[in-house]
Amino acid sequence: METIAVFGAGTIGSCEATLITGHGMPCLVLGHSESGLARCRKAIEQNWNDLISNGTAAKQNKDAAMRLLTMSTNPADLSDCTFVFEAVVEDVESKRAVYECIEDHTGRDTIIASCTSSMDAETLAGLVRHPEQLLIAHPFQPVHMLPLVEVVCHTRTASSTVQRVCGLLELLHREVVVLRKSVPGFLVNRLAQALFRESIHLLEQGVTTAEDIDRAVKYAVGMRYASIGLLEYYDAVGFELEAAIAKNIYPSLCDSKEIQQTTLNGLSSGKTGQTAGQGLYDWSQKDEDEFRLRKQSPFLQTVQFWTMPG
Repeated sequence: METIAVFGAGTIGSCEATLITGHGMPCLVLGHSESGLARCRKAIEQNWNDLISNGTAAKQNKDAAMRLLTMSTNPADLSDCTFVFEAVVEDVESKRAVYECIEDHTGRDTIIASCTSSMDAETLAGLVRHPEQLLIAHPFQPVHMLPLVEVVCHTRTASSTVQRVCGLLELLHREVVVLRKSVPGFLVNRLAQALFRESIHLLEQGVTTAEDIDRAVKYAVGMRYASIGLLEYYDAVGFELEAAIAKNIYPSLCDSKEIQQTTLNGLSSGKTGQTAGQGLYDWSQKDEDEFRLRKQSPFLQTVQFWTMPG
């Protein structure tokens, strides 16, 4: 059994800790400040409260899980850890400092699994003394509920490291995809950026509204590919029809290589999305608690497979 730590006390770190302790496994969260750890603990408790309010967990599960949680600002507490999820800011020098700290305080066989969503695995491998023990294990928000994890290798990743990472993720009831080499955006973010780019293009062309684009995704795209998968659907339609559709649509698809004007306008005006109160939507007109719970609702059924403590 791995002895697990999460290095980073932000949103991803708090959700990773919720997932780990929710499976009855002890977890150390290492943060930079006591105030950051206090926010992390509050976020973990909120995760559990949401599960309890949905009838997915009970108070005794939460209480038992919280007893499995250790929070610290002292790197020496990593000494017994054999597996560290790194969940710090997307910055090379910050990650270099964290990896040096981990390697200074753990054993030779400790695995570092970065939760990065954007950095190249080869770049991260160049920041550690033992690159064969490092890879990317990229989760998706909400991390403790959405089951997919992208495991991304680099040229020096040891096969034993991949096996150990996949083994732990499977114990945590994650669905794992393995990328044999690192590409920008991995799998999911590449697909998402193509959809985002086309959606913003349609808005800028005055074709439709943000509400109707979201309605189309929720009630066709999302539902269709949730059950049979994108490429199963491609095969089911058949190459002949897909080729005819592509011939009609490809010439008009957005192929911009630059950040689109809608996003640039939002950045310059400060209307940058939910946290700013305004983006493509007016968030002052939305209930943030309702949105948080709605964001979790498709994944509630995955929690039934947890081996909860208590």
